[in-house]
Amino acid sequence: MDEQLDFQRLSSMAYVSPWHFHRLFQALTGETLAERVRRRRLESAAVRLLRSPPLTAIQVALEVGFGSAEVFCRGFKSHFGLTPTQWRQGGFRNWVNERRSELDAVHRHHYHWAVVEDMFQDDEQVRRGLHRVAANPTTVVEVKPLPKMRVAYLRHVGPYGDPAITRLWERFIAWCGSRPLFHRGRAIVGVCHDSPDITLAIQCRYDTCIEVDESFRAQGEIGVQDIRGGLYACTSFKGTTAEFYPAWLRLFAEWLPQSAYQLDDRPAVEMYGDPTLVAPQHGGAVCELCLPVHAL
Repeated sequence: MDEQLDFQRLSSMAYVSPWHFHRLFQALTGETLAERVRRRRLESAAVRLLRSPPLTAIQVALEVGFGSAEVFCRGFKSHFGLTPTQWRQGGFRNWVNERRSELDAVHRHHYHWAVVEDMFQDDEQVRRGLHRVAANPTTVVEVKPLPKMRVAYLRHVGPYGDPAITRLWERFIAWCGSRPLFHRGRAIVGVCHDSPDITLAIQCRYDTCIEVDESFRAQGEIGVQDIRGGLYACTSFKGTTAEFYPAWLRLFAEWLPQSAYQLDDRPAVEMYGDPTLVAPQHGGAVCELCLPVHAL
C-alpha cells in the first residue's frame, strides 16, 4: 500500500487492457483503483495517528504512501471530515460511534450489545484499543509470533458477522474437500482485513483461507495471497457465530488497553486447527482469535 501502483503492470497481470481492467475493477468493487488505494491509505493512517508515542503527520503520510504532509492532510480532511490533529484530539470518537451504529443495525438481533455499554469513556484507553469495557478474568491471552503464510482464499465484502460469512465457509470447505488440500498441520484461517470502527460496514473484507504451497495458483474466484507474519495477541474461542463479536471485543477493548502492546496494521486472524472446527453447519466454531500487535 505504501508503494506506487503501476496501472499498466496490474492490467497486464490480469491479461486485459488497461481500459478493461479499469471497468472490471470498478464494477467488482464499486470504486476505481485510485479511489480504493486512497481510501485504504487514509484508513490505515487513521489507526496510525492514534499510536503511542505519536507520529508526526509527515511520518504517517510517508508510511502509508502519500508524497507530502499537505496532500495527506487535505485527503484526510476530505475523507473523515477532520484534520489529523482534530482526529487525534478526540474527533475520532464520533466517527467510531457512527461505524458502531452501522454494525448495531446489522447485528442488533445477533450480538450481545450490553458488552459495549461502557465504551468511549476514556480518551487514552480509546487511543490504544478504541474502546474500554469491564474486565473479564476469564480472558486468557498469549502474545506470540505467527509465521508468514501463503493461502488460497474466498472473499466476503460486507459487515462482519453477516450470515453470508457462514455460507462462505460452507462453500470454501466444500471446495477444499474436493481437492487434496487438507493435510495435518496446514492452517485454516479466517482473515479480517479491516477495522469495523474505521471502515464502512459494507466495505469490510473477510477471507476464508487455507494454507497452500508456493506452487499453488489462483483458480477462478479462489485467490492467493500472503498473510504477513509477526506478533499476535491470541485467545481461545469456542462458540456460535453470534458470540464472535463479543469475544473479539473483549480482546480488543478489555485486554489491549491494559497491556504493554498496541494495535498493529496487519489483519486480525482466526486460526483453525482443522476443517471440522469451523462447523458452519452448526453455527459454531473452535479457534484462536489473533490480534496483530507490537510493543509500546
